[in-house]
Amino acid sequence: MSRRLTVISCAAVLALAGCSGNGPALVAASLAPSPASLAPADEPPGTIACGRIAEAVKAGTLMQPGVITGVNASTATADAPVADAAARLQQAYEKAVKAQGSDDEPDLVAAVSAAAAEMVSVCTDSGLETAG
Repeated sequence: MSRRLTVISCAAVLALAGCSGNGPALVAASLAPSPASLAPADEPPGTIACGRIAEAVKAGTLMQPGVITGVNASTATADAPVADAAARLQQAYEKAVKAQGSDDEPDLVAAVSAAAAEMVSVCTDSGLETAG
């Protein structure tokens, strides 16, 4: 949680903090809500990851930098089948990126699409097919 210390006169916080004397008092004031309170809930677990992969497949953005990594990162609370499918997708993506410009690149990009389709299928089997 982000906090800062503000110096205010003791008289301003006399009733709340029980200050005595004329010295300044340090009071913690919140600048913003905590990041955890702003994050969407992953309920049921895997909803966020399944929503992200569904969106990426629909938009055709699987090979754009950060998309697959974002899907994989969103599986922190997902059940094992969804998290495992995301890990396989991440591995396929990394192989395809390393093969850029090689003769193997088209086949490895196709493997990314296949891994994404598999993850969508796992999401459907997990009852998360409408996510995203």
